[in-house]
Amino acid sequence: MAAPHPPLSTPGTRTLADACRADITTLTRRLISAIFTDNPEWTDYTSVPRADLRDGCRRYLTRILELLGGEASDPERDDVAASIGKHRAEQGVPLEAMLRTFRLGGGIVWEALLDQADNVGPQEIREAGTAMWTVIDGLSSALVTSYRNTELEQVRRDERRRHALIEDLLAGRAHDAGFAARAARELELPPQGEYLVVAARGDGRPLRAGAETTLSALGIRSVWHDRVDTTIGLVSLERRDSDVVLHHLRPLVRGRAGASPAVPGLAQVDSAHALALIALETLPTGTTGLASLDERYPEALLARSPDLTDLLLRHTLGPVLGLPEKERDILLRTLSAWLAENCSAANAAPHLHCHRNTVINRLQRISTLLGRPLEGQRSYVELSLALSALELNR
Repeated sequence: MAAPHPPLSTPGTRTLADACRADITTLTRRLISAIFTDNPEWTDYTSVPRADLRDGCRRYLTRILELLGGEASDPERDDVAASIGKHRAEQGVPLEAMLRTFRLGGGIVWEALLDQADNVGPQEIREAGTAMWTVIDGLSSALVTSYRNTELEQVRRDERRRHALIEDLLAGRAHDAGFAARAARELELPPQGEYLVVAARGDGRPLRAGAETTLSALGIRSVWHDRVDTTIGLVSLERRDSDVVLHHLRPLVRGRAGASPAVPGLAQVDSAHALALIALETLPTGTTGLASLDERYPEALLARSPDLTDLLLRHTLGPVLGLPEKERDILLRTLSAWLAENCSAANAAPHLHCHRNTVINRLQRISTLLGRPLEGQRSYVELSLALSALELNR
């Protein structure tokens, strides 16, 4: 159990405070006047109705006198100051303006106490002064704590609302034009124009901290949303080429990320989200980078049909995959290099650090194992897809 707070005031201080209680209306007028005349450039109460401000000042000054009069003993946990701090934070009054008002109010009460001190000795005045500024410091502390807590709750509430809006966009609610316009306004995104959706995964944070701020500095508007295992980004193109935006996005990626093709507006963000997830699945687990679906349609088809992909692998490369690891890997690297070099053994040989004839012999070995020639458009397509499927499986 917490120890009781020590008394704030002496009998003399309580006498002075009680004498000032009758003048609370006058003190309130003086504080209102001081707020708007003493360094008015520091004052920002434009969001507060005058009657509300007057009531807050009256309650604050009354509370000072109540504490000095011994009616309460712990200004740092004062509910009046906390209530004022919460209310002003909700109204958007700067904390600096509130603290200045508390100081001004303390000065006005101190002057009122001195006006009542004709028959009070120097020692009692010193005690009153000590109690007075202990009260002001404590009330200011209660104000700051309540104000900061309210700000934090507002941030959390705004973040929850922001996340809910993004989830609704991803779920397709932007097909309703009214909702799309409201979501764009609240998320500070353009209601018209093309968008990319990005999906990222990875250990820890799959994107560099401050990705939204970094893109904003480049004039690219975006919002980012963390889910349990995926970070989703809505990126506005605003008449930019998607390749330019992807160029700026790639350095921000620390895990795996997939980007959808450009869609014409917020109403298509739900389908773009699904395509971004498909693009993400075309990157093998453990790799790092950003895959644009526009660059990986064959891999995307494979990722969407895992059962057919397994059949394709067995049908196309099954005998090669059944070889011992060392021979298998050599033949697969040779086949990949040969296809990448437009089926030229001479061009593939330097990449494999071997002679052209070695490449030809390996290709003949593959052809024998598969029981069919490697040449021909259909063979090229099947072999290329099978090699891409192997990369996905890794």
